[in-house]
Amino acid sequence: MKLISTLRMGQTGWAAILGNGILNLTGFKDAETLKEALEIGVLPELGAVLETAKPDLHMSDMTLLPVIPDPGKILCIGLNYQKHKQETGRPDVDNPTVFTRFADSQVAHLAPLIKPVVSDRFDYEGEMAVVIGKGGRAISEEDALSHVAGYACYNDGSVRDWQRHTMQFTPGKTFPGTGAFGPCLVTTDQVGDYRKLPIQTRLNGEVVQDASLADLIFPVERLIAYCSTFTPLAAGDVILSGTPGGVGDKREPPLYMTDGDRVEVEIGMLGTLVNPVVDESKL
Repeated sequence: MKLISTLRMGQTGWAAILGNGILNLTGFKDAETLKEALEIGVLPELGAVLETAKPDLHMSDMTLLPVIPDPGKILCIGLNYQKHKQETGRPDVDNPTVFTRFADSQVAHLAPLIKPVVSDRFDYEGEMAVVIGKGGRAISEEDALSHVAGYACYNDGSVRDWQRHTMQFTPGKTFPGTGAFGPCLVTTDQVGDYRKLPIQTRLNGEVVQDASLADLIFPVERLIAYCSTFTPLAAGDVILSGTPGGVGDKREPPLYMTDGDRVEVEIGMLGTLVNPVVDESKL
């Protein structure tokens, strides 16, 4: 299943992508949003419905929202590809590097990423987002994938100078409009083995990151087990699995996103997340 969060006639909702059309699911089994659908646990019932359903809307009938507009937690993983760790000069570690992003920093597919007026060091970070479908605490690595609803593309836009004000990453990772999440949630039954997915980021058509999810230092199973040990995970929570090497900040010369740019994150069957970049001063 490919599921989206929507805004239509002033009402937030959710829908499924069916071929070239959309099936509105707002209110299905009393779930008014995709997050509620995950919390209630209606996705297993939905599969049978979609087998015979027909689209009732077009994409032009609605505005896309971030895949999960209001996750309770967004846990971001840093330095989780060997090439990226090497380009930053960071040492090997025994455990994942974890920081947070706030829900109100997110934008949807096709919405503008906002370059903050206080910085000219706005960097791209293509990542795979892991959306939790079943909550839990101290989840084992063996059971971890059974807690995943699906996956999506994410651009964890980073304001590098603010990221490095101290040893804490958060100030540079959660400016308004700097994290793009979309276009859709692809459920685990469709994805199969996430490790087989390629991941690529393009800036103005130029490939700037190119890797495979098989390259993760700490796989998704380990991330879920680790994170759920120090905080309970809930349906709708999001774990960003890390970005490959090739970030703009470590290039010579550096390559940052600026007003008028177009950035794309493509992850195999998860689709392509596309966003223009707009300077905050123009809003």
